[in-house]
Amino acid sequence: MKTILLALICLITTTHLSAQTLKDKLNKAKKALTSTPSNDEIVQGLKEALNVGANKSASSASQVDGYLKNERLFIPFPPEAAKMKSQLIKLGLQQQVTEFETSLNRAAEEAAKKAAPIFMDAVKNMTVTDGMNVLMGADTAATHYLKDATSTGLYTQYQPVVQDALKKVEVTRYWSTLVTEYNRIPGVKKQNPNLEDYVIKRGISGLFVLVADEEKKIRTDPSTRFSSTLKTVFGYADVQKK
Repeated sequence: MKTILLALICLITTTHLSAQTLKDKLNKAKKALTSTPSNDEIVQGLKEALNVGANKSASSASQVDGYLKNERLFIPFPPEAAKMKSQLIKLGLQQQVTEFETSLNRAAEEAAKKAAPIFMDAVKNMTVTDGMNVLMGADTAATHYLKDATSTGLYTQYQPVVQDALKKVEVTRYWSTLVTEYNRIPGVKKQNPNLEDYVIKRGISGLFVLVADEEKKIRTDPSTRFSSTLKTVFGYADVQKK
């Protein structure tokens, strides 16, 4: 009985090893047969992917309710003023609080209309070294590259857009009313957070959430690779990562 059991174990182990060896050989063969894209193609493919992600993300975010109805992008009452929000609701100002939060998200939606060109301009500076590292990186490596490379510049360029958007949706009017009502309460810490800075940072962060979604699609779903360059570059990455 022990001899039969030992023989079965050996057979199973050998079969498993043979299957694994065959799988390894097939993967090596695929890598050998897969055409290696040039450095220029890699950079071009990643730029295309980022441009697609930026355009779709900006388009989605700039729609009416793009931020307001998307729980991952929604811009809430400033966290540092949470006590203020709670107290205002207790005072019966729930409607005004809701209108204020709506105005913040409308400002972000308005600003997002100008985001795509800013993203695309930043993509132009990607180097060959950056390209290879990003291509062989994680599913959001290109998004992280873009975020690291553009956050400071985006903030500067986004600022006037947000300033205009805040004026357009009358955020200041809603905020001034709430701050005035709250600061009248005896003993409370006076509040006046920088709304412009808050909306800019939350707005940009929300856009990167959407860019990451688009990047993941291109990396994991071959049907989204609409150009020959994308198919070549990301097809190569698929095989090399196995």
